[in-house]
Amino acid sequence: MRIPFLSMFMTSPFDGLQEHAEKVKECAWVFQHAIECHMVHDCKSFEGLREEVIRLENEADAVKRRIRGHIPVGTFMAVDKFQLFRYLREQDSVLDALEDALDWISYREEPGIPEAFQKEFLLLIDSAVDPIEELSRMVTEARKYFKSYSEKQRKLVKDIIRNIRKQEHEADRAEHMVKRKIFSLESDAVTVFHMIRLAETLGSIADHAENAGDMMRAMLSK
Repeated sequence: MRIPFLSMFMTSPFDGLQEHAEKVKECAWVFQHAIECHMVHDCKSFEGLREEVIRLENEADAVKRRIRGHIPVGTFMAVDKFQLFRYLREQDSVLDALEDALDWISYREEPGIPEAFQKEFLLLIDSAVDPIEELSRMVTEARKYFKSYSEKQRKLVKDIIRNIRKQEHEADRAEHMVKRKIFSLESDAVTVFHMIRLAETLGSIADHAENAGDMMRAMLSK
């Protein structure tokens, strides 16, 4: 008989994963506002929003360290400890990609995102951020599963994982569309490099979210 996962801890590591996921979601909301601000001529609040993303990323790092430091050595777990840490690493990498994208776009004031590409970039941003909402929901439902081991609950978590994978594919398509348009319309080499690198960084947000889903699926399979 499997020992309920949460009964092995006074504080479940999934409590920390949930807190971390909420920080990631909050950061994504600020990130979107920062990008939209940057597209507006003479935006005054971009740097403040970027600093807010950095602050949230630091808070999430503190949660990450707490999770890693509060699993007693030798404690029986229904999931592999290293799988848990790999999941956390991918969820944390979503934050890193959000911060990297804002850092990269800040290096060029004019044009940060040329007007000709703004529509496609907004679509890519929405596609890249969509899976982050699902990460939080996935952790919430996974916590319930590791309390009950209900097959119905397990299926619900797997459905969320499949949806994250579908959203990542949408982000891939949006990234490819941006790249094609950049190469077809832009001739300045510096702008091309800056835009392509930005598109790839934005696409990596969804990649890490999908990887987190894959790690969660591996934990469910035990």
